[in-house]
Amino acid sequence: MTSQSVSLAVADLNDLPEFKKELQEAFAIAVVEEYGELQNGPIPSEDDLDESINAPGAVALRILRDGVKVGGAVVTINEKTHHNTLDLFFLKVGHHGQGLGHKAWLAIEERYPETVTWQTHTPYFEKRNIHFYVNKCGFKIIAFFHAQLPDPNHPGPGDLPDDEGFLFEKVMR
Repeated sequence: MTSQSVSLAVADLNDLPEFKKELQEAFAIAVVEEYGELQNGPIPSEDDLDESINAPGAVALRILRDGVKVGGAVVTINEKTHHNTLDLFFLKVGHHGQGLGHKAWLAIEERYPETVTWQTHTPYFEKRNIHFYVNKCGFKIIAFFHAQLPDPNHPGPGDLPDDEGFLFEKVMR
């Protein structure tokens, strides 16, 4: 396997429709594997994506391999506290299993060196994500949300049939 250069670029406004479509396609794979079909349209919904991308402090990033778009991320950067979040993270369909996700995560860490902590979420059924965040990127699971203990930051019904999921945190310093 040849070495591949992974870099980040802020997503261009004109690129956002393609960015969102690729993200939804990437997320759909695991949802279809778990539930058999997308029950209520793409996941995340257009509204949820727009809310994430346009949130205060949010930055939509393109993941590039040798200058070619292979994925993306949305991070929220708190310039005062430096407690930041990884809100969305994806590799385009066909680009998994090549080490690109880990390289992209390291590039995100490098881009935001003042970060004190990173937090992110993933659904309970997404075992690949759990492995990736804990074993590859050094996050720790700090909470498990379910019907009796809902996520206070994501109230109300979610896009998935169940709202079970993990909250991860990585302390940087």
